[in-house]
Amino acid sequence: MPDNTGEKFQQLVALMARLRAPGGCPWDREQTFDSIKPFTLEETYEVLDAIDRRDFPGLAEELGDFLLQAVFYAQMASEQQLFTIADSLDAINRKLVRRHPHVFAGGSAESASDVKRIWGEVKAAEKKEKASTDTTLLGGVPRALPALVEAQQIASRAAGVGFDWENAQQVVAKLHEELAEFNQAQSQDHLEDELGDMLFVIVNLARFVKVDPEQALRRTNAKFRKRFGYIEATLAEQGRRLADANIEEMEALWQEAKRQ
Repeated sequence: MPDNTGEKFQQLVALMARLRAPGGCPWDREQTFDSIKPFTLEETYEVLDAIDRRDFPGLAEELGDFLLQAVFYAQMASEQQLFTIADSLDAINRKLVRRHPHVFAGGSAESASDVKRIWGEVKAAEKKEKASTDTTLLGGVPRALPALVEAQQIASRAAGVGFDWENAQQVVAKLHEELAEFNQAQSQDHLEDELGDMLFVIVNLARFVKVDPEQALRRTNAKFRKRFGYIEATLAEQGRRLADANIEEMEALWQEAKRQ
């Protein structure tokens, strides 16, 4: 079967242009870069959810929605003569080639760690060329990132220059230290500070044991949903509501759900 991916992508670009053109869709025409941002975040999490559920037909659809976000932004930029979707495609193609010299430029990489090192070296060179006004190590980490992602990036960068623990056990010890400080907090501000410290240490622990903290929390959320749903469904079979059960009954059903 012939590959007509390019034609289908061009059709998506043309559809978006039509929706934004005079006589197109009123809703699409009034959107701005800022108004679309919440939808971009929503579509990102819907992609992750489809992956978690191994819903591959759903993932195919969600990736289409995800692609639309890029095309939507590029169309708005094109209307303001800032850039086009072609510029975005050129940029990512150049970046992939540039950051994989072991594939496209005769270099070599024997392991995933070699690839990660090469990627880091190329990124560092790129940043040096851009000559950012903030030349500090952490200056390149956007403050607008979600806090969990920001913590991952700044911790990794600090670790890259040796500001790090030696092993996971030391991180666990630090977590116990922060928990003790949390228990001694006397004010709301102090509680917030100490809770933030604990979360930051947990992000570092995740880095040491090579677990994505975002994915770990999503997995726990899904597990909680399933077990709590069991409680609700079991009570419903008894003709009861959640409000009719006490904590001991709900805990017993929770443990039953865990065993199953």
